Amino acid sequence: MQQEKFESGKAPEPVGLYPHARKVGNLLFLSGVGPRERGTKIIPGVTLDDKGNIQSYDIAQQCHSVFRNVKYILEDAGSSWDKIIDVTVFLTNMKDDFQSYNKLWAEYFKDNPPCRTTVEINCLPTPIAIELKVIATV
Repeated sequence: MQQEKFESGKAPEPVGLYPHARKVGNLLFLSGVGPRERGTKIIPGVTLDDKGNIQSYDIAQQCHSVFRNVKYILEDAGSSWDKIIDVTVFLTNMKDDFQSYNKLWAEYFKDNPPCRTTVEINCLPTPIAIELKVIATV
């Protein structure tokens, strides 16, 4: 089966050697997507100290940014938000962030909610509080 990889011109650059997405058949697999902004090290809603440690963060701002980045990748790869079928969500603070994230999730996916798994992890590769792993159809 033929595979095709995609790089979005709008989503943040990957932090390692991997594509934004890979299409196999009619499925599109997105690499982990965080809230960073393209071309900068800015993370919406995050305040860092001089050593790069998180001083404070706003999970709602990060959620909005992550969802926007996922949308950019989907569209650049020929898919769309309504074609998402499965999402794995990684949160670094389930206790404090789940309620806000879950509320925003319900707003973004009110018309066609995909399958979802949410797990807490102790950290992500950059100082972020949320990352999404998405599968969609094309």
